[in-house]
Amino acid sequence: MKKHILIFALLLFTLTTIWAQEKDPYTKPLKEVLKEVETRFNVTIKYDEKMVADRWVTKAPWRFRASVEKTLTNILMPLELSWAKSNGKYKVKDYEPHRWTVEDGKEKLDSLAAKYHDMASWEKRKAELKPCLFEALHLSPLPAKPNSKPILTPLRKFDGYTVQNIGLEVLPGVYVCGSIYRPAVVKGKIPGMLCPNGHWGDGRYRADQQYQCAMLARLGIVAISYDLFAWGESLLQFDGKDHRTTVAMTMQTLNSIRLLDYLSSLKEIDKNRVGVTGGSGGGSLTELMNALDDRVKLSVPVVSLSSYFYGGCPCESGLPIHFCGGGTNNDELTAFAAPKPQLVISDGSDWSSDVPQIDYPYLKRTYGFYEKTDNVENVHLPKDGHDYGATKRFPMYEFVAKHFGLDINKIKDANGKIDESKVKLEPYPALYVFGEKGERLPKNAVKGIDNLKKLLGM
Repeated sequence: MKKHILIFALLLFTLTTIWAQEKDPYTKPLKEVLKEVETRFNVTIKYDEKMVADRWVTKAPWRFRASVEKTLTNILMPLELSWAKSNGKYKVKDYEPHRWTVEDGKEKLDSLAAKYHDMASWEKRKAELKPCLFEALHLSPLPAKPNSKPILTPLRKFDGYTVQNIGLEVLPGVYVCGSIYRPAVVKGKIPGMLCPNGHWGDGRYRADQQYQCAMLARLGIVAISYDLFAWGESLLQFDGKDHRTTVAMTMQTLNSIRLLDYLSSLKEIDKNRVGVTGGSGGGSLTELMNALDDRVKLSVPVVSLSSYFYGGCPCESGLPIHFCGGGTNNDELTAFAAPKPQLVISDGSDWSSDVPQIDYPYLKRTYGFYEKTDNVENVHLPKDGHDYGATKRFPMYEFVAKHFGLDINKIKDANGKIDESKVKLEPYPALYVFGEKGERLPKNAVKGIDNLKKLLGM
């Protein structure tokens, strides 16, 4: 009897399979379809065997298009997969909601630009977006500001500037750490700059971040470099994996706002000359602060702006800010800066490679609503990579000096070239607020992301 039941079951399975194939005979294994793509377009496609196993493509022949890119998109998108191109080869990868095609990004930007045609309609659009941004970031209303004083280390003196580390309490028991770079001599009111760190190894301790802030100080600016959430000294309170969470996006924004509060409170700061500059993830923060805080009077986002890339970390794109106003993007947030001075620095090896053709013309148009197109500039470095190196820092110094009314010759050598040789690169421990082993971390310090969420009401 059992034998007959088994035979019947096998027969039923066979008939069902045949029936399914007859119903849709064009369903094929993904791996087979990818090989067909390789043959037809004479390309190489790499993939993890586990990623393509047991995945089927329905209506496979009808998913082919004239180009390999559109064909791969048609095949992979219904399977929650995507593709990337590197060195002429294609790779199958998990679908990334924060990364679009160049064409899709351009189409989105064009649709946004069609919503406004003059200053009045653009200002109306900004007023629509701004409250939603705060809500999406879980910062509406802003949490109460602790009454504690900032924790400051002793001043260290160098050639033309000083450095002092700061620990600022942004929520009860939650601290953001950084370093304040000041001119050695301060006379009257001077500018201030926030310099958020980007996603590069060693965080704010790395050489280029020290060069950047020290040179701004030698130019006559108070510059504050600070950690990303769950990076640097934030690791004394939170696990490194907490950085790649949506909570990080909330905290990095709140940290920036609170540090801007502190910077603006300093008696020597000219509130009409306050700026922000950062690269990569720090560039994303720069763009966001443009949209959120009117106190930002000048901005320099570096290797970050793109119409089709929203930031690869949940700390940049994990919260639904880009769904505000029926959908927005980083170009539109960056355009909030208009008509204030803004320099966009882009390169040829990452998502900012299309800035001259796509993003910059959009910004120029928006600045044109105020008849201030001269206030927005783009330095594009097609042979450069993704960094905040000297080729990016030097035009930033020039731009900041011009618009903040500073003497650029202060940081040039006898031959008229910008000279960073007088900057003293400090060992990492010198930049710590709470000691080499965190021994000076305040007793009220909150630890663990679950406790932080309670403070945020999340």
